Amino acid sequence: MPVVVLIIAGLLLDRSLGEPSKFHPLVGFGRLANGIEKQLRGLIAVSPENGTALRLLGALGWLLLVTLPTALMAWLLSGLAFWLAMPLSVVVLYLCVGARSLEEHARAVAEPLYKSDLELARQRLGYIVSRETRQLDKRALIRGTVESVLENGSDALLAPLFWFALAGAPGVLLYRLANTLDAMWGYRNDRYRCFGWAAARMDDLLNWLPARLCAFSYALAGSLQPALRCWRSQGGLCDSPNGGPVMAAGAGALSVRLGGHARYHGRDVVKPELGEGREVDIVDIEGALRLLRRATWVWIAAVALIEYLLWLLR
Repeated sequence: MPVVVLIIAGLLLDRSLGEPSKFHPLVGFGRLANGIEKQLRGLIAVSPENGTALRLLGALGWLLLVTLPTALMAWLLSGLAFWLAMPLSVVVLYLCVGARSLEEHARAVAEPLYKSDLELARQRLGYIVSRETRQLDKRALIRGTVESVLENGSDALLAPLFWFALAGAPGVLLYRLANTLDAMWGYRNDRYRCFGWAAARMDDLLNWLPARLCAFSYALAGSLQPALRCWRSQGGLCDSPNGGPVMAAGAGALSVRLGGHARYHGRDVVKPELGEGREVDIVDIEGALRLLRRATWVWIAAVALIEYLLWLLR
C-alpha cells in the first residue's frame, strides 16, 4: 500500500479522534523514563561535577528507552501479515502526531484573547510553552502562541511524517520517543545539563533535516520570498539549531515579526527578532494554523510524487 495512503489515514484518525484523553502510551512512556532515570542515577554514586559519567548514564537511558521499543516494533511488524501490519502502522502514526491537539491548544489561547481575558489566556498558554506567562501582555501572548504553532508544527506533525515516510512505524516511533525524552531531559539546568546531553543531541540530529524541510514548506505555503529571506538571514540567530529556521521561515511566510523579551525559569531572555513586516495580531494565530495545514498538504503531495516517480523507475 502506498505510504501516502497510510499518512492520510493516520492524519484522518488524528483529526477524528484527537489525542487520547486516557491511557496515552506516551504518558506511560514518561513514567517509565522517570523510573529508568531514577534507577540509572542510583547505580553508582555520581557527583554533579562528574559530567562524563552522567553523560554515559543518560546515553544508556536513551538507548534503553528508544532503541529497544523501536527494534521491538520492527520485529513485530516483520512477523505480521499485510492486513494487520498496515492498520498497526496507521495507529502508530496516529499516536505519534499531534495536529488536532496543537490546533485545540492554540485556539484555547485565542478564545479568551478575543474576550480580553488575559488571565485565562496566560494560564492556557502556560500549558504549551516553557516560558513564564504570568506577566505577559496581549501582544506577547499572541506572539508566544504563534511561535508555538510554528515550532510544534515541525516537532509534532511534519517531522513525524518525515520519519514515517522514510522508515515506517519504527521510524516514527523512534522519532517520537526521542523527542519526548528531549522534552523531559533536554534542559540546560544543573540536573540535566549532562544527564540529558545525549537526549538533546539526538533530538537535534533527528530534527535537522525535517526542520529545514518544514521551513521550506512554510515558504511554499506562505509568502515565499520573505520566508526564504528570513530563513537565510535569521535562522541561525536562535539557540535552537532547528527551531530557528522553522520560526524564521514561518514568521516570514506570515509577514509578521516574532521574538523579543521572554522569561524562562526565573531568567530574562531577549530572543532575536524573527520575520519581517507588521506586529502580530490575534488573527495570526489562525493564520499560523492555516499555514501549517497548507504545509502539510505540500508534504503529502511531495510524498505522493516521490512514490509515483519510484514506481515509474521500477
